[in-house]
Amino acid sequence: MWIADQWKDYEVIDCSGGEKLERWDRYILLRPDPQVIWDTPRSDKRWKKLNAHYHRSTKGGGEWEFFDLPQQWEIRYKTLTFHLKPFSFKHTGLFPEQAVNWDWIADKIRGADRPVRVLNLFAYTGGATLAAAKAGAEVTHVDASKGMVTWAKENALASGLGDAPIRWLVDDCMKFVEREIRRGRTYDAVIMDPPSYGRGPKGEIWKIEDAIYPLIQNCTKILTPKPLFFLINSYTTGLQPAVLAYMLGTAMKKYNGMTDAQEIGLPVACGGLILPCGASGRWSRTI
Repeated sequence: MWIADQWKDYEVIDCSGGEKLERWDRYILLRPDPQVIWDTPRSDKRWKKLNAHYHRSTKGGGEWEFFDLPQQWEIRYKTLTFHLKPFSFKHTGLFPEQAVNWDWIADKIRGADRPVRVLNLFAYTGGATLAAAKAGAEVTHVDASKGMVTWAKENALASGLGDAPIRWLVDDCMKFVEREIRRGRTYDAVIMDPPSYGRGPKGEIWKIEDAIYPLIQNCTKILTPKPLFFLINSYTTGLQPAVLAYMLGTAMKKYNGMTDAQEIGLPVACGGLILPCGASGRWSRTI
């Protein structure tokens, strides 16, 4: 498992009974987590000193209960700064477990010793975009949500990357890649964090089981002759690490590189557990 254990402004304090207790800078949030199927004593005092609690509804979805939480605040990871705010379906605008991939991305770019052009698909609020840009890459950031792209731009400004070479695009990722193939534009690295299900800006339907491998194949058509890396994240139950590894290894077999895939996770302060938080597949050049 790849573990995001370098955080200072964030931690999973404890988890029990389908919920995880988290510290986001100085704010304590309690949110549901489907992985937490165990029930242990809630001994930490912060279980009863919450700034906000997201209650899952038995009918699907849920709602926030606020006690003392600002509409927006900041959190930092190393040299990156992110704006956070509670919004629909328990999210805050950041997936802290992805920090383990941000570090890997940055290491690959810094170690390349050449200009690197990165394509980040389903790029959300820009964690991977910021990590790549901070490491010196030129980045194309694509997401179907205008609100998410605007949020990512705010994170870039907060991280001192307002003048970084980042293209911000609101677009359907599948169609964007198809157009890039026709335009002959190429990239040294691809990052993607596809949802299980979604719609593009014009109502295009995305279903990951049907669309993910054709998208990977299309992405190989816009890679440079000596690509640097390819990263796929998955929070979909059916896409286990072995599946990610096989898809990447098959699609990238004509290049000299190695493929690995693991669960990603976060350390839990109480009890010393590692909380599983999805999976990632990584291909990287070896020659």
